[in-house]
Amino acid sequence: MTDKDILSLPGYARDFLMYLLTIRNKSGNTVKEYFYDLRMFLKYIHLKNTYPTKLFKITADELAEISIDDMPLDEIKNVTLSDLYAFMSYISTVRENSARSRARKVASIRSFYNYLHKKANLISTNPASELESPKIMKQLPKYLSISESKNLLNSVQGKHETRDYCILVFFLNCGLRLSELVSINLSDIKNDILTVVGKGNKERTIYLNSASMSALRNYLVVRSSNNVIKDKDALFLSERNQRISVKTVQYIVKKYIERSGLDPKRYSAHKLRHTAATLMYKYGNVDIRSLQGILGHESIATTEIYTHIDNKELRAAVDKNPLAEFTKEEK
Repeated sequence: MTDKDILSLPGYARDFLMYLLTIRNKSGNTVKEYFYDLRMFLKYIHLKNTYPTKLFKITADELAEISIDDMPLDEIKNVTLSDLYAFMSYISTVRENSARSRARKVASIRSFYNYLHKKANLISTNPASELESPKIMKQLPKYLSISESKNLLNSVQGKHETRDYCILVFFLNCGLRLSELVSINLSDIKNDILTVVGKGNKERTIYLNSASMSALRNYLVVRSSNNVIKDKDALFLSERNQRISVKTVQYIVKKYIERSGLDPKRYSAHKLRHTAATLMYKYGNVDIRSLQGILGHESIATTEIYTHIDNKELRAAVDKNPLAEFTKEEK
């Protein structure tokens, strides 16, 4: 999201994004998602008001060309709940957005209208207050088994072996988000304690285990021999000796996923985070509140998905049913 992108929005929408960034302290990635959702919504409303007959015929490229930088606030004031549901229908049928994507847009629109109504006092009524979000079917997270995790780590080799190995070890042992891993600075690590800034700019502490410390020490020996580092504090460096990017890490993970014989369409960097959480819960006797703290989840409900993977207590309770061993007598 560039300055040019921001300037493509009307002033009241730009003020909303700045409010999210400076007052609500939302992360840059979150604000970027709000930007894309809001831009599509505003273009839809503007098109609906200007060329209603083209609404369900316009292509994605044509929609991208629509200018909304001078879109008057009156167009937003006149939006009704019916208009909002029409937009949801549009992104579902024409844009083929998933339920998860539609739910995110609902959250963006609600937040936008709440800002206009209660914070900026630019509108007298909030049509989004009753806007319902589509239900999202909860899916069990995909994760690697212990043997698959070991095969993945054993597959690491090549020019950047110590760096790549350390990256995978951090994912599998610390449960880091991709954005958190690329943002790690040397100054964030004190002995065996790593401080990361997660979603909502919330800081949390992660304790590095022996495998993580060993991988880190080996990588730092190689890193210290580099005399042309551009970002002195960045932990993980790219081929160009600057902070490694999200795309580069995604490529690294995909490369070793394939090399270890796993399906790159099924597993990703985020699935390695799921793997860390799952293995800690299944084998580390980690209670759900501790796991919430390690992963940096704001809501315990997000963490509870891991309790459904292999809950030994529930399995034991079923096995203790007095009818568990009953079989029908043969006549």
